[in-house]
Amino acid sequence: MAVFDITFLSNTLRRQVPLTAILPVEELPFPGPKPDKSKPFRSLYLLHGFLGGHKDWLHGSRIEQLSMMHNIAVFCPSGENSFYLDDRKRDALYEQFICRELIDFTRRVFPISHERKDTSIGGLSMGGYGALRNGMKNSGVFGNIIALSSALITDDLENVVKMEDNPVASPSYYIHTFGQPEEVAGSDADPKALAKKLADGGDFIPNIYMACGLEDFLNISNRALDAYMTEIGLPHTYLEGPGIHDWAFWDAYIEKALIWLDAQ
Repeated sequence: MAVFDITFLSNTLRRQVPLTAILPVEELPFPGPKPDKSKPFRSLYLLHGFLGGHKDWLHGSRIEQLSMMHNIAVFCPSGENSFYLDDRKRDALYEQFICRELIDFTRRVFPISHERKDTSIGGLSMGGYGALRNGMKNSGVFGNIIALSSALITDDLENVVKMEDNPVASPSYYIHTFGQPEEVAGSDADPKALAKKLADGGDFIPNIYMACGLEDFLNISNRALDAYMTEIGLPHTYLEGPGIHDWAFWDAYIEKALIWLDAQ
């Protein structure tokens, strides 16, 4: 197992950016999973949540061990609080960074597959939204999506913006990030609109895995997207289990998701 702490110049974000890369390249001197070096590794671009950073998955979960167990390279970028959307007002193009530049950089530097079926995007909370939104919009790039406890706030954005003393962020933050609430529904920031576009004849339909804790405050919105995807006939997997919005749930379900990914 090798963990790399990388800094490189991003043209889409116009600055130096950090990246944590986890590769199952070293054989441990005791019984256990061995890396398969006979072919390029599959890749998983794993996104953090709101207020998080590129080391969250490394510190909060067993992703290092799971990378070895499932023979997959994991790349954890920093998305700040961007919801992984392009911010053209700041010249911070997070969608372009995640879906184009980061993939090109990692493919040039590391021994990973260039095939769509071997390229996955995943995340938790804000990163779950980012994985669903960018994975569905860029389905020609990503063959698989893993979304845990996704922050699917676009359906309720009008009420979120009106909330007084919102402890998460100000109304101006949400408007800057997503646009005016009345303009979001049906746009490419709306996961339901992207799901409908795929169901109606998308060239590439990724494998989609979603999960949320039964006691998670985001459970209702995750159930709603599951029901909508079922209604429109978009294939996906949705699981629930005991848990809140915390690392105990995400650590357990990233393992379940990787087991699911192995079976695709």
